[in-house]
Amino acid sequence: MAAAAEEAGCRRVGFVGAGRMAEAIAQGLIQAGKVEAEHVLASAPSDKNLCRFRAMGCQTTHSNPEVLHSCSLVFFATKPHILPAVLVEVAPAVTAEHILVSVAAGVSLSTLEELLPPTTRVLRVSPNLPCIVQEGAMVMARGRHAGSYEAQLLRSLLEACGQCEEVPEAQVDVHTGLSGSGVAFVCAFSEALAEGAIKMGMPSGLAHRIAAQTLLGTAKVLLQKGQHPAQLRTDVCTPGGTTIYGLHALEQGGLRATAMSAVEAATCRARELSRK
Repeated sequence: MAAAAEEAGCRRVGFVGAGRMAEAIAQGLIQAGKVEAEHVLASAPSDKNLCRFRAMGCQTTHSNPEVLHSCSLVFFATKPHILPAVLVEVAPAVTAEHILVSVAAGVSLSTLEELLPPTTRVLRVSPNLPCIVQEGAMVMARGRHAGSYEAQLLRSLLEACGQCEEVPEAQVDVHTGLSGSGVAFVCAFSEALAEGAIKMGMPSGLAHRIAAQTLLGTAKVLLQKGQHPAQLRTDVCTPGGTTIYGLHALEQGGLRATAMSAVEAATCRARELSRK
């Protein structure tokens, strides 16, 4: 892992596609010192998103093949329906030196490998929006020709953007349902918590700040102590106290089953999109 991390700092890193997720990953890499800003090259059809890369001190271009000619590690962060055409465009520029990483949802490793030269080293990453504040929850899966070195290199880089775990590709769509879509589910819960406090008389701004901080603090306790959520819930829940009354109301509303169904529905939709 140390060797991979050391080499990562010497690499030129490219981004084909310069949207919000590409920007978040690049920002994390630069702020963590994983790569120098001047060693990052991003491409996009227009200047709309490239201006944010320039503001970070990165190089930019309108040519996708130029990114491949200049960088050995390239993130493909285009819209999923655009990616196949982009891969066909850049395929002639791909060499044995390249490590290619897709962050496009729903595009399988087999599809990536079919559109690129044989033996191309390809990996797939599923990020989520909190990568923009370096608190992402990411998973990655490697293609047939990517080995442990490539996985270690990518993980050492992406840890600058949050937590990154390697999984079988079959679990990538589950991650989309749990963590990609889960950001919206957590926001809905945070909003509901705050609105409950607003109903009981707390000012709106204060209620939303406290709800968000409650989620943040609870998540930190779970991660730092390695506790199962049920244990922490039990620690907070005293006999006859306020929390058990509130939990009873949540159970009456079917919170658990609804949350499980939401993850299931989002995962099924991700799988459906992957098949198209």
